Amino acid sequence: MSVIRIYKDSNLSHTTDLLFTSENKTKIRDRLQEIGVRFEQWLTPANLSPGADENSVIEAYQQDIDRLMAEEGYQTVDVVSLDAHHPQKKEMREKFLSEHTHSEDEVRFFVAGHGLFSMHVDGKVYEVLCHQGDLISVPANTRHWFDMGPNPNFIAIRMFNNPDGWVANFTGDQIATHFNRLDN
Repeated sequence: MSVIRIYKDSNLSHTTDLLFTSENKTKIRDRLQEIGVRFEQWLTPANLSPGADENSVIEAYQQDIDRLMAEEGYQTVDVVSLDAHHPQKKEMREKFLSEHTHSEDEVRFFVAGHGLFSMHVDGKVYEVLCHQGDLISVPANTRHWFDMGPNPNFIAIRMFNNPDGWVANFTGDQIATHFNRLDN
């Protein structure tokens, strides 16, 4: 089940300053919309498991991908499909855990599994536990990080305006180390 939690960022020793939480998808969407984050649900009729190859995933969701690319002008698409047996899971997790920004929107559609997106906006940290069927689009230049957990289990379609794909600008801020991690 998808969940949003919103914390103050002022008490970095722990995450007890919970301001809001909900599992209601409409409330999640509305709270994220306030900070410019797109959150919606897509149907997931294809039975794909983490570790599935990129071509199978894209083919299964081509119509939705084409629609969103036309709406938002995205130029490229790729797939991250990881399971607990992936040989580089630790390195890949570390890459996304530090606070960073992008010069473009970060768009993820969860075909299967789950992941924890955290955004640092206006003195608050917005944590969103995304599950199968969730699409999240974090606006360009928004400080954020992502945790796939120590034993990843997800498939995510990613869309980019930049033909080079995922390019991060790390902030150097250690805030991400003070907030929740995804434990499988």
